[in-house]
Amino acid sequence: MGGIIGMGNALVDILVTLDNEDFLNDLGIAKGSMQLVDLSFSNRVLGKVIELPQTVVSGGSASNTIHGLSKMGVTSAFIGKISDDQYGSIFRQDLEKNGITPKLFSEPPCTGRAVALITPDSERTFATYLGSAVNLCADEITGELFKGYDLFHIEGYLVQNHELLEKALFTAKQEGLTVSLDLASFNIVEENLEFLQKVTGKFVDILFANEEEASVFTGLKAEEAVVAMGQKCPVSIVKTGAEGSLVFSGGNTVKVSSIKALPVDTTGAGDLYASGFLFGMINDLSFEKCGMIGSLLAGRVIEQVGAKIPEQKWDDILKAVRGI
Repeated sequence: MGGIIGMGNALVDILVTLDNEDFLNDLGIAKGSMQLVDLSFSNRVLGKVIELPQTVVSGGSASNTIHGLSKMGVTSAFIGKISDDQYGSIFRQDLEKNGITPKLFSEPPCTGRAVALITPDSERTFATYLGSAVNLCADEITGELFKGYDLFHIEGYLVQNHELLEKALFTAKQEGLTVSLDLASFNIVEENLEFLQKVTGKFVDILFANEEEASVFTGLKAEEAVVAMGQKCPVSIVKTGAEGSLVFSGGNTVKVSSIKALPVDTTGAGDLYASGFLFGMINDLSFEKCGMIGSLLAGRVIEQVGAKIPEQKWDDILKAVRGI
């Protein structure tokens, strides 16, 4: 089994459960999106939800995926940038206690945070202040970071820095790694469409998207979109929510069902799907089995608040994976 290294925005998630959608409307944030905000706006949001139930955990899309892989026994590492503050300590300690090698740079002003606003239908909407995470730069990416790993997983949220994303993809490929990219959010794809299409065609081996992201990326609906995505890279995946997922490679599309779950919060569903799928890939499983493991992890993570599956559930999950 090969090692997997991830790279993304090193953020701490602040998960807040809302009573209704009025709060999102008041803030002017599109439901289901990830909106980048400044420190003032982030503080304003936190001030308004101070009386509501909330949980603070390490987060960020690629970090969540790497966390799931580590729990499945994969040698894992994560590249990102934090600051020397309380949230930075939370982030680093979480990686270390879960067996993930931290490859973290540190720089002011402060560690980034993503306020995840969870509506009663379990949908999550992010108001994200990137903080120090946005200061990760292309000059810090060297071949040495990737040595000892076989697969590189990167989140599309890093596309706010085209030079950084392209340097990371180029360097990973130069070091012989398989490259996996998650498109991250429909509005991110919309704003960076031409660039993402270009780098996918040049560097990406495995491309993940949900239905909205795939639609923006290709202009097509899921079943046609996964094929169009597959013209740019060897393996493409479109996650179709309760319907499951579609995997395209070598001219063939595989349909994978979701599992029965009682959704509480969809935060991390796509990230943990990627964990399961990549676990299958590095273990040379069929695309159907890769997707089934992805569905299993996605179904389990949505059954509680947050993007981490509780420790006590992993033994049963690993037993189920062995049976797939």
